[in-house]
Amino acid sequence: MIVVSDTSVLCYLVLIDQIHLLEHLYGQIVIPTVVRDELLHPVAPSVVGVWASNFPAWVSVRETQSQPDEALAVLDRGEQSAILLAEELQAELILMDERRGRQLARSRGLRVTGLVGILDDAAGAGLINLPEVLAALQTTRFWVSPRILQTLLEKYEYHR
Repeated sequence: MIVVSDTSVLCYLVLIDQIHLLEHLYGQIVIPTVVRDELLHPVAPSVVGVWASNFPAWVSVRETQSQPDEALAVLDRGEQSAILLAEELQAELILMDERRGRQLARSRGLRVTGLVGILDDAAGAGLINLPEVLAALQTTRFWVSPRILQTLLEKYEYHR
């Protein structure tokens, strides 16, 4: 399965110490060089930079070969590159959280999931304690509707 990731999903999984879920759920993850550079940028959280400075074997970095696409100009460079690389590799899935990026990826025929979808899959596979992971996520700057979190908890019969 070819899975391409944008920056934010990786950052938040590192921040909540759940980055290993990607290997368990998908095997291999491919990221564009632009995403690698964003992960290593000095403004990125230091724990993210440490992780990105020595990727595990299940992460590979690829340069996109496509020319810039004006239809993607409303997105940041990482999102643009992730969509272009996913198209080039005919990826089965792209990991992305930003709403506009997800909409554009879907409009181009790509299957998309984000951080909440990954946590949903991980909970379904019995890989995480969902309430604990969601509590850790809430200590970060990641925003998701409380209603979505409640629905996810109820799906796995956790009630607040």
